[in-house]
Amino acid sequence: MNENRLEQFEKMLAAVQKEYAGIVRQMEELKEKRKIKSVTYQQLLARKMTYQNMLSMYELYDLTEKSTDSD
Repeated sequence: MNENRLEQFEKMLAAVQKEYAGIVRQMEELKEKRKIKSVTYQQLLARKMTYQNMLSMYELYDLTEKSTDSD
């Protein structure tokens, strides 16, 4: 049971990290197009903050390596 739980945690962590990276990439593309006031950009910003908080919780409990990224 513990192995399955750890495996599920690892999958979730990888998914959160992948989603966060995708959001950051999309935001950068919109910045390049000077569309930071668009609804899409604002929605991405809200999602980025949500995922950033999730990743911060993982770091707080030493479940991931500390981020050196200052996003």
